[in-house]
Amino acid sequence: MGGKGMPSRLPQLRLDELLEELQARIDDVRGTRDRVHGLLEAVLSVGRELDLTQVLRRIVEAASALSDARYAALGVIGPDGHTLSQFLTVGLSDGEIAAIGPYPSGKGLLGQLIRHPEPLRLADLSEHPASYGCPAHHPGMRTFLGVPVRVREEVFGNLYLTDKRNGQEFDADDEALISALAVAAGVAIDNARLYEEARRQQRWLRASGEITRSLLSGAPRQEVLALIAERAREITGAELADLSVPVAGDRLRVELAVGGDSAGRLGLTVPMDGTLSGAAFAAGSPVTTADLAGDERYAAGPRRSDGLSRFTGLGPAVAVPLSTAAGRVQGVLLLARTAGRLPFGSEEIGALPGFADQAALALELAERRRDAEQLALFEDRDRIGRDLHDLAIQRLFATGMTLQSAARLIEQPAASERVVRAVQDLDETIKIIRSTIFGLRARDGEERGLRARAARAVAEARTTLGFAPRLSMEGLLDTDVPPAVADQVMAVLAEALSNSARHARATRVEVTLHATGGEVVLRVTDDGIGLPAQQGHRSGLRNLQERAQQLGGTFTLAAPAGGGTSLQWSAPLTRL
Repeated sequence: MGGKGMPSRLPQLRLDELLEELQARIDDVRGTRDRVHGLLEAVLSVGRELDLTQVLRRIVEAASALSDARYAALGVIGPDGHTLSQFLTVGLSDGEIAAIGPYPSGKGLLGQLIRHPEPLRLADLSEHPASYGCPAHHPGMRTFLGVPVRVREEVFGNLYLTDKRNGQEFDADDEALISALAVAAGVAIDNARLYEEARRQQRWLRASGEITRSLLSGAPRQEVLALIAERAREITGAELADLSVPVAGDRLRVELAVGGDSAGRLGLTVPMDGTLSGAAFAAGSPVTTADLAGDERYAAGPRRSDGLSRFTGLGPAVAVPLSTAAGRVQGVLLLARTAGRLPFGSEEIGALPGFADQAALALELAERRRDAEQLALFEDRDRIGRDLHDLAIQRLFATGMTLQSAARLIEQPAASERVVRAVQDLDETIKIIRSTIFGLRARDGEERGLRARAARAVAEARTTLGFAPRLSMEGLLDTDVPPAVADQVMAVLAEALSNSARHARATRVEVTLHATGGEVVLRVTDDGIGLPAQQGHRSGLRNLQERAQQLGGTFTLAAPAGGGTSLQWSAPLTRL
């Protein structure tokens, strides 16, 4: 019976094995179906987004979920084609990321995929010849799967996956799934970039229309330039926007600063050589850098003698020349992003020159408008001067002659003395009118009187101060103040305005210049932080003191009750 029972069990055992094998195949099919279903969900999830940053984040998350990887990252290759400009991670906490330090730039095993953009699967990443190991505080990683992501046949970046949660190695199915995801990711990235470019173009057009309306409406030059800089900063996502214009001595001065430490940059003068803005001015075309604060090619701009930098924390930057239709460069627009942000792409840079040229147009229109206004002003001054000379002075002179003749006929001494004083007042009035005529007829390029020179210096101080100082003048500044004294007054005025701009942090500056009572008095008052406790910058104050002493005058520096600083400098008019 035992011999007869054995053969009857063999078919049963064979059937159990077949059933187990069938169940295993069903599980494999079900697992494959689940993974394919996960892939489809991942593709839909990635393709659903239009914001590029969100698309990249979804790609990393989907890759981690599909492959069951503990850690996942997407490295975006920079414009140089050799380094990573952006690195997004999944699986690391913010604390771990901070402890590890800066994101990788694309060396070692990560750079292997940049140099050879093909799928790479490793059982132990440390055994690969290109592996350099992990930095301090980096979690240990063993298994590895890397897949390139292409956008229109161009490698956009690479997906990096490490350590499956079940402890197994990445297999061919994982590689196939992630490769399929990479294809879908390339399409999604391309769509997001096209959408972003369309939105950017729309914003450029809207901003151009806004600026054109400002130009045609005759808005002030500074207002139009501020609008251009602000819109360029907003559209490009820049941290700051500076507009610089050339000044004497092959240098550029920041005439307008938007964003960041704008007060610290306004009025800053930098050399053409060794600065990003200077390179763009010389080349007449946009110039870029991936690290504004650390680029050794432009070491003269971001650094100062004290070792500190006005561009600390900034990375990608672009400088765009402001060119007129005739090809003349009138200035430079500098845009800079914070460190770690993406560099300025070719699409962004391509739109900037046309937009920047509107700033050049604003400068040119302002210059033409200023010339027209100056011409009209000069013509009006000539007319006023002729009328004053031909009508007012002649009548005053005739009146004085009549009074002088009448004084001889007056017998009472008191009355005669009054008439003589009236004649003297008329003579003084004629001097004042002649001084006014001289000031009215002054021209650019000709030697100006003290009145015009002081007005010009105060007007030019608006650029460095950020606002227009108030100016009050009285007396015969052009006729009674000798040229040597006038030169000293202008030197003192320039030093006082410079101190207010650099040290006072003032929001209001008042300048008064009087030539009365036999002396010329200059007073400059601001509402800034007041006199420093240690009386810094002694050399400049000592120079002002010496200038006054050389002329027999006085110099005082005081702190008004309401705060700020009051500088007064005077010199007699009778010693020279």
